[in-house]
Amino acid sequence: MPIHLKLADRVATVTIDRTHRRNALDLDSLDELHRTVVHAVDEGARALVLTGADGHFCSGADLLELEDVSFTSRLAEVLEHLATLPVVTVAAVEGSCMGLGMQLSVACDVRVVADGARFAVPVARLGLMVDHWTIDRVTRVWGEGAARHMVLTGAVLDADDAWRLGAAQVRGGLPEATEVAARAAVLAPLSQSGSKVGFDARRDDLAQVARYEAAFARAWGSDDLAEGRRASSERREPLFGGR
Repeated sequence: MPIHLKLADRVATVTIDRTHRRNALDLDSLDELHRTVVHAVDEGARALVLTGADGHFCSGADLLELEDVSFTSRLAEVLEHLATLPVVTVAAVEGSCMGLGMQLSVACDVRVVADGARFAVPVARLGLMVDHWTIDRVTRVWGEGAARHMVLTGAVLDADDAWRLGAAQVRGGLPEATEVAARAAVLAPLSQSGSKVGFDARRDDLAQVARYEAAFARAWGSDDLAEGRRASSERREPLFGGR
């Protein structure tokens, strides 16, 4: 199977394992990735690490699949689902992170980047375009200048660029990414999921703002808030239940 799942201490590690293609995804493996992510959250994961096997994150999409519009449609659904998960997601990026790999990395909340990582959105080299979600997300994560540089000129950026531009939050590999996820997994789930809604809500979208306000009210009326206050007064670590 090209997608592996490890669950430990409420952290799910999802590994893309198509090393013969530098972890490029075809339609079947994309579907399997989605099913694995859904299963991990259903099983109670509170944080998720996405990584690739054998030194590469994901080198893109199998080019043979790109002729089929069903692939791009399905990819948009998978990316939207990953980006809106109620748990914290961490991309552990090594080696190639290009095309579809870039899309997966910017769909995650946090990026941990190893030395030697290389990033690109090579659409102009292939005569393709990505959807607006991707343009927006890459711009927000990397900044508009770097996004235009990659998309319009085919530039390949490295780990130092990612760090300098703020696209990487931590430098390191899978152990460091797992540590980030483990820290997140014990925090208040309603605060995290509600804050994620807020990060994606546009001020001029009343429906999105209303979703954030509902999440805000839920967190402020939650058992977790009471537990957080008790734990603070008792000088102990809180035990959050997501209620």
